[in-house]
Amino acid sequence: QVQLVESGGGLVQAGGSLRLSCAASESIFTFSAMGWYRQAPGKQRDLVATLTIGDITDYADSVKGRFTISRDNAENTVYLQMNSLRPADTAVYYCHAYRPGNWGTRFDYWGQGTQVTVSS
Repeated sequence: QVQLVESGGGLVQAGGSLRLSCAASESIFTFSAMGWYRQAPGKQRDLVATLTIGDITDYADSVKGRFTISRDNAENTVYLQMNSLRPADTAVYYCHAYRPGNWGTRFDYWGQGTQVTVSS
């Protein structure tokens, strides 16, 4: 059973920074991609950033230039560096990973989420 454990959330003032970590229980090379999603109260869960096994990154428009996704292969950990935080970034942040299965299927894995609160 794959486990993704997030850490690093908290309360920060607008303009501040936080770094989220997601530690995987297996080698991150077994995943096609890993990433971060977020969900604010009453809203759907949206993509924040992804990083593929081939080092291709993708970011939501709202975080481009402020957030950076990276990984430490030796530690099986993916990070999300968040700078210039805004109150609109307040949400529960979830780590995500997926790998392909047989016959065109895929397996998606989620962490338990970590709260990020940005005060104005």
